[in-house]
Amino acid sequence: MQIPLVDLKAQYLSIKKEIDEAIQKVLDSSNFILGEEVKKFEEEFADFCNAKYAIGVSSGTDALYLALKAIGIREGDEVLTTPNTFIATTEAITLAGGKIKFVDIVPETYNIDPSKIKIAISKKTKAIIPVHLYGQPSDMDPIIKKAKEYNLKVIEDAAQAHGAEYKGRRVGTLGHIACFSFYPGKNLGAYGDAGAVVTNDHEIAQKIAMLRNHGRIKKYEHEFEGINGRLDSLQANILLVKLKYIEKWNAKRIQKANIYNELLKNHNEIVKPQVFANSKHVFHLYVVRLKNRDKIQKKLKREGISTGIHYPIPLHLQPAYKNLGYKEQDFPVTEKLSKEILSLPIYPELSERQQLFVTKKLKEFICQSD
Repeated sequence: MQIPLVDLKAQYLSIKKEIDEAIQKVLDSSNFILGEEVKKFEEEFADFCNAKYAIGVSSGTDALYLALKAIGIREGDEVLTTPNTFIATTEAITLAGGKIKFVDIVPETYNIDPSKIKIAISKKTKAIIPVHLYGQPSDMDPIIKKAKEYNLKVIEDAAQAHGAEYKGRRVGTLGHIACFSFYPGKNLGAYGDAGAVVTNDHEIAQKIAMLRNHGRIKKYEHEFEGINGRLDSLQANILLVKLKYIEKWNAKRIQKANIYNELLKNHNEIVKPQVFANSKHVFHLYVVRLKNRDKIQKKLKREGISTGIHYPIPLHLQPAYKNLGYKEQDFPVTEKLSKEILSLPIYPELSERQQLFVTKKLKEFICQSD
């Protein structure tokens, strides 16, 4: 049995007719850049997030970069975030001219530890980027409280958390700005790179809309320098089709996670995902922790089971960030978990038979490694 970590073809085949028609519609109109489809998707995605504004951009990385530029991050300004995330989060900080400053994570949720934020704040700190990792929101109330105390902006990295909720509120409206990725493997994925910035602030929304389009609203009239960071009409129309199914797909992901939990419930050597109280985890990834992770992953691969490690090398130990001066044991929780985490296959089309096979082999290999 071959079980991929994610099966994008299965999803496409389930909505093939609608996707093909959406693509053909854009080809027929030949209005490829910032067309009506982009405007419509922005309106519908803002509504999905319960926000006033959504601005379509070219990627999740550009969403973060543009958000940081919109709040005025300049050379030397510090931005706090977690070392347990994809490098796009920190690339955006550097590209915007800011300085990366890391805060360790909570072991139960893998998200930034609010209790450690105060220690990291200095006079140069201007913003915090909590990452809603694997589909679970960060603990936002204490983060927002600390941000207000020190007059900091909060930018949600919601690249993995489309439709997730914190205390009854959708991610995207918990901070000043939220940034989404529509990379193909996301819960809401395009068929190429795409992203969006979501906010309730009209001034920020307008500035990002200009920044993504060379600093202009009117053609050839540029208020300031921006970038070419626009969402194209093809991706927007594909996303419009998929947006109709995201609630259903998220519900299926939660169902698959519950099945995994049940199948693994009597195995204490496998640390299962914990859902933060009063939150809705949308399980972009189903991440377990176990000893002898690397050996077990290789054995699963030989059985045709694809797994992932998100992420094997914490950002503060990446070669790209040697200049920051961090060393091993600076963020012990992140470092410990990076050696134990394993992402199991999860996607709406995953069958219970496939999950039974995954868990059977996982339990078998754990017993062998004891």
